[in-house]
Amino acid sequence: MRVWDIHVKHLCQKHFLGEHRELHGLWNILTKHGGKGGYSHHPETKRWVGKKRALYDRHEALVKEMEKRGYNHQSPLEKKLAK
Repeated sequence: MRVWDIHVKHLCQKHFLGEHRELHGLWNILTKHGGKGGYSHHPETKRWVGKKRALYDRHEALVKEMEKRGYNHQSPLEKKLAK
């Protein structure tokens, strides 16, 4: 489980798509499961506790890059949860 700390344009396809998938997993842990169970104690999850807005913004950057790369993004996050 990893969200990279570099600009999304520098990610190779493998890391780019992997980050998007894992970001959704983090989002679900932090917003739907109350930070309990599964990977809630993973260091990468703990790094994002209290930073849902930053995680949302990272997702939006990934979405913009997805569009540049020709992907059709179909999994938006709920902005109202990004506090």
